[in-house]
Amino acid sequence: MNFAIVGCGFIAKKHANAIRNIEGANLIAVCDRVPELMEPYVNEYGATPYIELEEMLRDHKIKVVCICTPSGTHAAIAELAAQYGKHIIVEKPIAMTLEEAERIISSSEDNDIKLAVVHPNRFRPVVLKLNEIMEKNLLGTISHALCIVNWNRGQDYYDQSPWRGTKEHDGGVLMNQAIHNLDLLLSFMGTPTEVFSMEATRFHEIEAEDFSTGIIRFESGAFATVQASTNVYPKNYEESITLFGEKGTVKIGGPNALYFETLNVRDLEDSVIESYINEVKADPWGTSGHEQIIRDMMEAIKEDRQPVVSGKEGKRALELVLAFYQSAEKNTPITLKNTPITLM
Repeated sequence: MNFAIVGCGFIAKKHANAIRNIEGANLIAVCDRVPELMEPYVNEYGATPYIELEEMLRDHKIKVVCICTPSGTHAAIAELAAQYGKHIIVEKPIAMTLEEAERIISSSEDNDIKLAVVHPNRFRPVVLKLNEIMEKNLLGTISHALCIVNWNRGQDYYDQSPWRGTKEHDGGVLMNQAIHNLDLLLSFMGTPTEVFSMEATRFHEIEAEDFSTGIIRFESGAFATVQASTNVYPKNYEESITLFGEKGTVKIGGPNALYFETLNVRDLEDSVIESYINEVKADPWGTSGHEQIIRDMMEAIKEDRQPVVSGKEGKRALELVLAFYQSAEKNTPITLKNTPITLM
């Protein structure tokens, strides 16, 4: 199955490496407005370079397009790729507004192509184990949850490209870093109905926020508290999700949410709990999340099913981030159901 990459910045390397690691997957084309950025993919993978996107999309040999451009450009590129019948893997966030996300989803449906959003944390070993626990309802009714991302990003990170830290093309810590954790939170907790949030830009010269905190009410009646920041010195401190249920407490944490820091489940024997903890410790990263996303796309095409992280799943995470932004701007709780949400 032949792949192409649009946008040859930092994240494109992860896509290229993942494609190389999958039997039957081939990177045959790349597209970027800066020719020098395409050279490594030409030299290492033998990919054909294109300056013009539409010229690349005319190549009938390309089956799947990976969109790795700034977030604010995703919609236009995805719509064009869909019109040419290419299946799409788009980096998170799916888009910067709900309108753009809906356009991408509609284009994929209208042109009968598969659409996947890159939320690779879904495939971490510790997350897969926690999914097993949740699917068996071993925690019982969830009372509340904590979702924390306290990371370090220096000003040099935002200065790499002029679009970083902008509201139009990037967003702040919620849209760029914590959206992965919010995606996981939604997969564990279900449908959110209301949010209240506050945010600030404390340490960085950027347009968007570098600190955010808020609370979510879910349809089940459960709550979650969210804290996200890129203001932590001197390095990433914590990425974690903690679930408090009537029959158990589970925390996946560490600097990158890779381990069980707490695993107390009433109906799991101690030996099973120990095996879960040790199994995750033995291989905390597992197979690359990008590789799993790409492999899942290939299987979805062959089996004619939706990818695990579909466009609609990507839209759910985006809607939650935008609700946080709207709540912080208006200083009021925001109801998600049937509320038009845009990035201010």
